[in-house]
Amino acid sequence: MATTRIMPLHVGKGRTESRAISDIIDYVANPKKTDNGRLITGYACDSRTADAEFLLAKRQYLATTGRVRGADDVIAYHVRQSFRPGEITSEEANRLGVEFAKRFTKGNHAFVVCTHIDKSHIHNHIIWSSVSLEYDRKFRNFWGSTKAVRQLSDTICVENGLSIVENPKPHGKSYNKWLGDQAKPSHRELLRVAIDNALSQSPANFEELLKLLKESGCEVSKRGKSYRLKLPGWEKAARMDSLGEGYGLDDLQAVLSGKKAHTPRKKIVTQAETQKVNLLVDIQAKLQAGKGAGYARWAKVFNLKQMAQTINFLKENGDMDFDELSRRAEAASEKCSALTEKLKTTEARMSEVEELKKHVINYLRTRETFRAYKASGYSKRYYAEHEQEILLHRAAKKAFNDRGLKKLPTVKALQAEYAALLVEKRAAYPAYREARAEMKKLLTYRANAEAILGGKGCIANTLLKEGQR
Repeated sequence: MATTRIMPLHVGKGRTESRAISDIIDYVANPKKTDNGRLITGYACDSRTADAEFLLAKRQYLATTGRVRGADDVIAYHVRQSFRPGEITSEEANRLGVEFAKRFTKGNHAFVVCTHIDKSHIHNHIIWSSVSLEYDRKFRNFWGSTKAVRQLSDTICVENGLSIVENPKPHGKSYNKWLGDQAKPSHRELLRVAIDNALSQSPANFEELLKLLKESGCEVSKRGKSYRLKLPGWEKAARMDSLGEGYGLDDLQAVLSGKKAHTPRKKIVTQAETQKVNLLVDIQAKLQAGKGAGYARWAKVFNLKQMAQTINFLKENGDMDFDELSRRAEAASEKCSALTEKLKTTEARMSEVEELKKHVINYLRTRETFRAYKASGYSKRYYAEHEQEILLHRAAKKAFNDRGLKKLPTVKALQAEYAALLVEKRAAYPAYREARAEMKKLLTYRANAEAILGGKGCIANTLLKEGQR
């Protein structure tokens, strides 16, 4: 994957703001290049009305802040992403473009991702509004943005098992030229393939595996306990333990002994993020609040999208009715509440343990001082000289009495308990996040259905009729 620099979109000479933004949106959203619009994704906007929405956001920014710029004002920003031919599907490319835009803008700006498939290489055009979603600030290009864009894109590339341009030169080979070259696999990739081929011949033991590697042309050597492998033409050998999980000495011996199965290394592909469902917009209420006709047009398209998502969800779940949807939403809410309460209990105990540990340490450090203070007959002079230590000691004793402790826990025991609670908390968070997301989704579906139907009838069919109006 490669990216170009950020390209600010200015008004320019001889054209209006509306013309400037509509020209670039029309180009990147070309149906002939995006499979009739299938490969277009909008975030916090609808691709069909993105130009109008970006302009509306700019006017709201001006109304909110009063900041007016001249001819150099930036309406939007544009970034291109390109992918090596045959390495990625158009759908995956679009998803990665969305991920890039979300992470780079931190989800604070509306954007459109258009994936073009008219060239030999699949590439994205990413355009985001210069105005934030809160209309209170604008995105500012910054020194080093080119490097930041490339680094983030390459990071996403590596996370998804895709190629990147290693050490790109500012004025060297173009990316299109790089795409046309035959990319060579790394040395370690070639070694992993060689091991996969040798294992496919079912060697009886590790020595036979090494023999098969040698017969395939691989040079095998041993230094200490480490085996080193070298293919013909290489200057340096690679340690077997550096080939990654599944290819180290212990892993291979476990495979050969039948203790575990060998799985050839494959590219990691993360599951595509499902599109988030949102609550329907009350258009009439917004109009009464002062929104204009442009907003109404956007809101209508937005509502249609949310209704379509609701239709798909309900259809995929057997034309679910409102009662069943409500039951699922309530069950999800109860599950999320239970997990939330469990986390709160754990966190509360962690805070208590941390505070108790502090008191135990203070008590032990000030114990001799307080004994001396007691032996002095609670001398005012001694108190004045050691006031801080005495106060800490008394605070610790009060904390122990409040908790009804007759025997003090050791600092070591408290540290062990805190560590165990921390492990428990970290283990519980994935389930909590999943339950919370499921609850939000179902509650949103229910609210949308209730807004349209009043909670009656076959939801999917009625929504479908509403969406066709």
